[in-house]
Amino acid sequence: MHKLHDLATWAESRRELWLDCVRIYLGLGLFARGLLLVSNVRTDFFVNVLSRAGEPWLMSAVLLHYVALAHFVGGALLAVGLLTRLAALVQIPILIGAVFIVHRQDGLFALGQSLEFSALVLFLLSIVALSGAGKLSLDRVIFGEHAHDNAVPQH
Repeated sequence: MHKLHDLATWAESRRELWLDCVRIYLGLGLFARGLLLVSNVRTDFFVNVLSRAGEPWLMSAVLLHYVALAHFVGGALLAVGLLTRLAALVQIPILIGAVFIVHRQDGLFALGQSLEFSALVLFLLSIVALSGAGKLSLDRVIFGEHAHDNAVPQH
């Protein structure tokens, strides 16, 4: 029991590190998804989903390019912690669309787990957008010790 308490104390003293780990993992996942879209591996799926939603082909192409670029570049920026809040904010409209338009009809009990996974990614992006980059980030190296405080007004 004492070792468990020591582990909990150790983990509690490193909260910012855990947020960095979430940001890095989330960024790598979005980067991988963007890489699939940029390399045209998953574009057929994306276009089929949009055409089922009744989107015209031009809007589908614009959305596909936005999503691919946002995930590819934004995911890389999140992973290294550069322009972290902006990189997270650019992703949020995509995930709102995924949750409330694309996967809404799947429901929570679908075998593909697309709705709850999209909702989880949306939630994590919101946390990263609010919390900022953290200690293990290029934002901190480039913009200074309190870089994550600069975008939030202090009262």
